[in-house]
Amino acid sequence: MNASDSNHFAIAIDGPAASGKSTVARLLAQRLGLVMVNSGAMYRAVTWKALGEHIDPHDSAAVANLLHRIHIDCGHDGISSTITIDGVDPGDELRCEKVNANVSAISAIPEVRAALIGLQRGFTQHSNVVMEGRDIGSVVFPDTPYKIYIDAAEEIRAARRKAAGEVDSIASRDAADSSRQTAPLVVAHGATRLDTSDLTIDGAVDASIEILRHQGLKV
Repeated sequence: MNASDSNHFAIAIDGPAASGKSTVARLLAQRLGLVMVNSGAMYRAVTWKALGEHIDPHDSAAVANLLHRIHIDCGHDGISSTITIDGVDPGDELRCEKVNANVSAISAIPEVRAALIGLQRGFTQHSNVVMEGRDIGSVVFPDTPYKIYIDAAEEIRAARRKAAGEVDSIASRDAADSSRQTAPLVVAHGATRLDTSDLTIDGAVDASIEILRHQGLKV
């Protein structure tokens, strides 16, 4: 599972923006008594810090240099992951419009992904986790047998995004996430695809548990 000397496992939940993966991952972790890790929050936190330092998110060298100057602390409260940068929790600012508009650019920088992937793998040194993101099954934990790719129709996802008060374009976000050279959004090898377009949240969680049973998880 690319987590050396670890007896813990990771359930990888991947998918595009507004597919429902974060909510499903959170409720799935609660149902199974595991820690939920939101990898996207980690990229958002770096984006928030870069913007606060007036760094152009497209300036890869400047962002890479920023990583050498800051301290990122990842942990969990027993239920879900936590993150601070230089001792500060960004909180609700992680979902602000500016972060939404720039997180794809930050996420595409190889140095950012390398730094955060190491932190993400570190979670399984201490806990069994449900980790959601865009490259969890393909890059972070390619050897985990527990992989689900959660998707939904574009118009459904756009409506969910709008209902959440976020105005970034789903199509643009999909294009950016799928076309980046470093760890693009893909359906990981061995992942089972779950379309949530016509499912309730509870229905999506039930379907995820059934998928995990088929993949060999004892639940």
